[in-house]
Amino acid sequence: MNFRACSKLYSSTLLTASKIFLTSSAAVPQNRAPLMGSFFPHAQGQKRSFDFPRTYMSASLASLAKEEEVRGRDIEILKAVEDQHGGVILHMEDPMESSLFASLLQSSISQWREQGKKGVWIKLAREHSNLVDPAVKAGFRFHHAEPDYLMLVNWIPDTPDTLPANASHRVAIGAFVMNTNREVLVVQESNGRFSGTGVWKLPTGAVDEGEDICAAAVREVKEETGIDTEFVEVLAFKERHKSFFRKSELFFVCMLQPHSFEIQRQVSEIEAAQWMPVEDYVAQPFVRKNELFNFLNKISLSKYDGKYSGFSNLLASSSSSKKSYLYFNNKDAGHFLAPKP
Repeated sequence: MNFRACSKLYSSTLLTASKIFLTSSAAVPQNRAPLMGSFFPHAQGQKRSFDFPRTYMSASLASLAKEEEVRGRDIEILKAVEDQHGGVILHMEDPMESSLFASLLQSSISQWREQGKKGVWIKLAREHSNLVDPAVKAGFRFHHAEPDYLMLVNWIPDTPDTLPANASHRVAIGAFVMNTNREVLVVQESNGRFSGTGVWKLPTGAVDEGEDICAAAVREVKEETGIDTEFVEVLAFKERHKSFFRKSELFFVCMLQPHSFEIQRQVSEIEAAQWMPVEDYVAQPFVRKNELFNFLNKISLSKYDGKYSGFSNLLASSSSSKKSYLYFNNKDAGHFLAPKP
């Protein structure tokens, strides 16, 4: 028998054997070792196809058998939901080992990249802090943190990163409250920048999450001085940068009308509080030398004397049917605020 015939017979025999082997429905014992190790570790041992187990003999045998690769084979990935901007959001709810998470995250990123996804967000609760390290090693960066979770993000395509940055501003208020005796409600703080300086200042404070500016002004005055008030207008606002953990601040000066007059200071934060004649308040050296404070005082007094109009609030519905406050100058707004006939 010549070499060509021998080779043809050998190949034919292997092909027939492989077809029999791959189409047989007989169960393969679990402890049976593969005849030949595959070139790829993950292809060794048993795999399940067409609802029966099979064992890979070798890469060459599989090639001779011309086995068709299983389409859409299941690759375990992390559960995520799509966002509105072509990305996905992963919210880890159950505990997971760091090593398993790292492996699944790598597989998930590969699949999301093939699907054309862009930004990948991972929300980790405090109890899943062990997953922070593998996420960072996979290319994720910190986006923002709240008391109960950390948000990480990763831009996975090879295109310019267009993910939005963390919130850039915080919002605070200052409250100008004057009684009919032309006395201004002022405080001296126990802590902070003005502590121990002897400066009398307006009640101030940060707006809480989900709180309206008008409500925050009323709340801060009540907390610091015990005075009940009603919101009148936003007189003016200013912006300053890198004021609080590198964030910018929007500071709204609000005029409030008092409905009570007996002061009960907040012991934990306020050293003293009083109704001070407005002339004494504006005569303080700090106020006179501070251009911004001086200008705000002139605005406040002009409003009290009816010579200035600030921004009133109007509760209105948005496109989402949720109501929110619109702040606007209503001096010449009578024609569009009048009720419809």
